Amino acid sequence: MLHFSSAETLASAAANSWLDLIVAETKRPQPFCMALSGGRIARTLFSAATDSIRARAMDLSNIHFFWADERCVPPDEPESNFRAARELLFQPLGVPERQIHRIAGEEPPQLAAAAAESEICRLAPLSLDGQPVLDLIFLGMGEDGHVASLFPGEAESVMDDPAVYRPVTVAKPPPQRVTMGYRAIAAARQVWVLVSGRGKDSALRQSLSPTGQTPLARVVQNRPFTRVFTDMQPG
Repeated sequence: MLHFSSAETLASAAANSWLDLIVAETKRPQPFCMALSGGRIARTLFSAATDSIRARAMDLSNIHFFWADERCVPPDEPESNFRAARELLFQPLGVPERQIHRIAGEEPPQLAAAAAESEICRLAPLSLDGQPVLDLIFLGMGEDGHVASLFPGEAESVMDDPAVYRPVTVAKPPPQRVTMGYRAIAAARQVWVLVSGRGKDSALRQSLSPTGQTPLARVVQNRPFTRVFTDMQPG
């Protein structure tokens, strides 16, 4: 776990670590496939990444962007995860639409999930059990330990659903969402979790405990390594 003094220093470190990872992968022929999330810290990350990409004159032509989850709203709505990335990352950097693979939140959730799954499996390499192997997934964490739109309280059979994307109904507005499943998150080469904001200390401690029961705990327990960036102070 990496500790930072503020959301801004956290976001800057995560953005530059991401760009270092891209540089290390530049010579390979296949696309670099990654998934973004929403939330306040994601917006700070996008702004930091845009500044660093410009400063370093980075080439993003081999990067393909997907989403860990999306709210079921049109792409121009303030609640849209895609909208934040478009305004703070894609438009300022001129990222071509062919590299952006949003979840169509304005469509019926089941159709949006199926279309998103088909698209990600078309571009990313697949694991032996058919999960797309993304190079990097950025996640945030809520006060209850949720990640993407995977919230506490789901039945084990639902959490073990092999679907790459699935519709969910949650208590937090907007309630209708499409989320990446646990198996797809577990299959990624890198998963980086950005934890920032008040009231999350307890959930983070529970999530990093070997016996934790939060959604983030399940992610951590299902993977050999998950990197956590936080401005929560140790103690």
